[in-house]
Amino acid sequence: MEGKILLTVAYLGTAYCGYQVQPNGITVQEMLGRAAKALFGYTCDVVGCSRTDSGVHARGFCVALSVKGENYLQTAIPPERIARALNAHLPDDIAVLRSQRVSGDFHPRYDVLSKEYEYLIYNGRERNPFLTDRAWHLPTLVDDEALKRMQAAAAYFVGKQDFSAFRAVGADTEPGDAVRTVYSASVERKGDMISFRVRADGFLYHMVRIMTGTLIAVARGRISPEQIPEIMQAKDRGKAGTTAPACGLYLDAVFYKNITP
Repeated sequence: MEGKILLTVAYLGTAYCGYQVQPNGITVQEMLGRAAKALFGYTCDVVGCSRTDSGVHARGFCVALSVKGENYLQTAIPPERIARALNAHLPDDIAVLRSQRVSGDFHPRYDVLSKEYEYLIYNGRERNPFLTDRAWHLPTLVDDEALKRMQAAAAYFVGKQDFSAFRAVGADTEPGDAVRTVYSASVERKGDMISFRVRADGFLYHMVRIMTGTLIAVARGRISPEQIPEIMQAKDRGKAGTTAPACGLYLDAVFYKNITP
């Protein structure tokens, strides 16, 4: 028998080759696995809610940690204290924020109702060293009119649509499997920071980063907000904007039925 613990994890992705274990570099999953083995004394199954690319960050990434024995969770470390225990074995750029017991059939990826990402664009004229690898530095001014165009364009992302034009070339999803439902998409500005926030039932490879690049093309007048539906219908990656760099992307929250991570 196994017990499952849901971990809510925050990490800076700068030093990692994404979340999922791979042979060519250190990943967040690998570091969590090492910490779990150091804590429990054996290799644990560590399953994430999604894959994130190299350099992408997370504020509320969800992980299911399987531990041996149903009784273990009652006789050893209480589930809510596993977060602190794991943090003692993790580097400073990864932290488990919360830990809670979930049912044995819970799956952090397949049980997801929706996810929310935020993309940060630093629009200050000069670079800010405190935002290095934390936001995309775009020194060309985005004025109020350009911001309004971005907001109008983002509204066209909402709904159940085929997002083939916003999927990276070579993505491993099937050509016809690009339909996603976007529940909300908004652009806001506070000082020199522009935030693009989007929530959906799922995301394609590089989808949020391509959306962001497209919004910047709108801000610069290269694409009009009214062209977004045309780009959607064309299903042509070449008609959308560039892929924004990974450094500004954050997996902000994951939503499940009857579970608050």
